[in-house]
Amino acid sequence: MFEAVPNVSEGRDQATIEEMSSAIRRTDGVRLLNVSSDEDHNRTVFTYVSDDASGIEEASVALFNIAVRRIDLRTHRGAHPRTGAVDVLPFVPLDDTTMDECVGLAVKVGRRVADRFGIPVYLYEYAARAETRRDLPAIRSGQFEKFAEKIADPAWAPDFGPSEIHTTSGIAIIGARDPLIAFNVQLATNRLEVAATIARAVRESSGGLRYVRALPIFLEHRGVVQVSMNLLDYRRTPIHRAFELVKQEAARYGVQVLSSEIVGLVPMDALLATAEWNLQLENFSNKLVLEERIREESD
Repeated sequence: MFEAVPNVSEGRDQATIEEMSSAIRRTDGVRLLNVSSDEDHNRTVFTYVSDDASGIEEASVALFNIAVRRIDLRTHRGAHPRTGAVDVLPFVPLDDTTMDECVGLAVKVGRRVADRFGIPVYLYEYAARAETRRDLPAIRSGQFEKFAEKIADPAWAPDFGPSEIHTTSGIAIIGARDPLIAFNVQLATNRLEVAATIARAVRESSGGLRYVRALPIFLEHRGVVQVSMNLLDYRRTPIHRAFELVKQEAARYGVQVLSSEIVGLVPMDALLATAEWNLQLENFSNKLVLEERIREESD
């Protein structure tokens, strides 16, 4: 089973979002599991799966075809960093699928996107061809507005495609990675500097929790700020640990947590671990979950 989780730089135009969703649904053998849009981030995350790599490939190219035609980054504005119309496209191995198979899929899709649409493509995570390109933030730094200068540096020549950005679609970052959890915490304040300080305390790159990336976001439509996180390894740094640290840091400024949210889909193990921790359950395991036992017996 292959999973694709493209992040597209459009979270407001429902007609465009539905056109992309329909293109995925029409692809033989592909199941669209989730569409998550945010108007402040101006971004949509799609989640689709297939046991056929060619189906995932075709659905991904179809998504690019619409995004290139409908999204213009010259006029795009949103709170989330971005460098491309289809900003990032990771492939994730599920069940017995291997990471090497997902790397091969990323390379194949990357070549097709570059050849067909004239978009520079950068491979990242397990598909990266250089350690400096493994981490997504390293590639994305500068965003669309500054990438024309960045791509002129030979050190940042794309893996596929032209050595200049696409006029309206920017670049594409395509790769293979482990499952991650996109987890956001909304705070009862409009002070972005508070969210920025908390993000620095939480993220690994500035001395916080391992396997956590975090950035501050102002949610204009709600008038509050958000600590937006990616949990890269939810087994080693679980959801509840990231949430508790955000809550503790916010309390230092007299700020309460309003709510939290998960963007896209989440592994059941991650939620069970959070329930076990919060409820202080003794001798707990997945075998105590009714649906899991039914599934096991059915298998």
